[in-house]
Amino acid sequence: MPNTICERNIKINIDNMWSFISDLNNWAPLVPGYEQHKMVNQKKSIWICEGKVGSFQKTVQLTVVITEWNEPEKISFQLSSSNQMLTGNGTVCANKLSDRETNFTFSLTLHAKGLAGKMVNGSLRAFLPKLTSSFIDAMIRHMYGTKAQALV
Repeated sequence: MPNTICERNIKINIDNMWSFISDLNNWAPLVPGYEQHKMVNQKKSIWICEGKVGSFQKTVQLTVVITEWNEPEKISFQLSSSNQMLTGNGTVCANKLSDRETNFTFSLTLHAKGLAGKMVNGSLRAFLPKLTSSFIDAMIRHMYGTKAQALV
């Protein structure tokens, strides 16, 4: 299964970081290819994204379910496409380094099934590091913008 981990040390305290990441409405729109999302309840949401991996381009509806909520350090989730042809899981972790600095780690594992699954998984292996890096950097830019008072 294709997976990746992206890690950054950021100059935002862990409480301000948690304030941002604990609301999925803050970071769903930052997913590359985002079109829209809907919160079903506090632990479940539906995300619609335009995905392009290699020569494949498709709009996918993903169900994202929170499986672990450990404030202010960790959110784990599972995701699956509406037809179950794409499944995965991930975590968003925060580790306090100081009163003004936090280690921010995002991990993601995806697995495509079906006739094209092997080819899509090969493309995902190459694509996921870029996707997660872009995603986490967008989250950090938004955290800096919304929590500028926490900067050193």
